Amino acid sequence: MEKAMTREAWSTTLVELAESRPEIVVLSADLMKATLASRFSDRFPDRSFNVGVAEQDLVGVAAGLALTGKIPVVATFAVFLLMRACEQVRTDVCYPKLNVKLIGTAGGFSFGLGGVTHATTEDLSIARTLPNMTVLAPADYAETCQAMRAAIDHPGPVYLRVGRSAEPVIYHSGCPFQIGRANVLRPGEDVSLLACGSMVFEALQAADILAGQGLTARVVDMHTLKPLDTSAVLSAAAESRAILTIEEHTVIGGLGSAVAETLAEAGVSVRFKRLGMADAFATEGNADYLRQVYGLHGEGIAREALALLEAT
Repeated sequence: MEKAMTREAWSTTLVELAESRPEIVVLSADLMKATLASRFSDRFPDRSFNVGVAEQDLVGVAAGLALTGKIPVVATFAVFLLMRACEQVRTDVCYPKLNVKLIGTAGGFSFGLGGVTHATTEDLSIARTLPNMTVLAPADYAETCQAMRAAIDHPGPVYLRVGRSAEPVIYHSGCPFQIGRANVLRPGEDVSLLACGSMVFEALQAADILAGQGLTARVVDMHTLKPLDTSAVLSAAAESRAILTIEEHTVIGGLGSAVAETLAEAGVSVRFKRLGMADAFATEGNADYLRQVYGLHGEGIAREALALLEAT
């Protein structure tokens, strides 16, 4: 199985873009190497800024640079970016709608060995609540490259969640990407599996398992959580018997909540369940171990989908 790191994707793509975009600058808070922002700083040292372990200052400096016409790209662990510096992201970046791009690395279980202080399963919820923020959670290397390109071209604040460890490659030949438009990777009429980030691959695995039992599963890559592709959600509800959302994230406020809000406001009745972290902190372990613990793997998703269908 071919794998690649999404944190390599964003940094490699940014270096390519920066060759012809002198307004792009990169900032980090003593994590240039860990986030692979060092790919950029090695190539463009005069356009790279390391503020030290001071995440609030990191975001404030980025806001100031944006006001001068730069496109600041801020890279640090997601937990530090959207929790330690949440006020600055909200007030200094989102309120004036500045053109700052926020790269939250080590998202989900990808740095589970670091424990709850360094891994995060709440970042998408936080980012979704912030006015003017666009929220992206691409599925693999190729989609992260496309998401990085789209983020640079998109006016205003963007939060891009990437992992730390290598993840399976999904898009082998071409990767269509448009902010706010989901990708339907597989058709199906029995159940719709709506997933984001690393869970897209697991959803595809679950669809294969369900196919072995004579069931068809639609798999939708919901790479944009805000603005959500509501038409993709409503189509899934109209064309399948049940919807299961899957995310490496708390079920409170993330993809599952966004889908539930869409269905409720549209007055759509469909069997529905959110699969992700419960209202709890994750235990410590690598990504594969944690996915087994919390049922966020192909077999676990297939079991949940079967139970959902049996209840219809």
